Amino acid sequence: MQISRDNFYSKDPTRPFVIRSLRKSSVRKKILEYLYDISPSSSYTSEIAYNVKTTSTNVIGAIRGMGARYKEEESLEYLKIVEKVDSNTNIKLYKISDFGKEIIESLKR
Repeated sequence: MQISRDNFYSKDPTRPFVIRSLRKSSVRKKILEYLYDISPSSSYTSEIAYNVKTTSTNVIGAIRGMGARYKEEESLEYLKIVEKVDSNTNIKLYKISDFGKEIIESLKR
């Protein structure tokens, strides 16, 4: 089955930046895939790190950006494919956004 260009490339102008960001970092892609797998639930950084087999620092960098290695403008949160979930505790929880689900589903086709 071939994928038509219309299905892969939406009219959303940020989509090429999102795809580029995921191709540049396997950590970003693994995080997004993990959050997709547990959706609609959310998760905290150390749990994400454990499941994608990386450090919490790498997870924070990939989600929020951190210095030169994880640029903020390429972070999952900045690209609106991961959202921070409001909670009554000091724990920051993250979940995949609807746009993030669309991206993962298009990459899996």
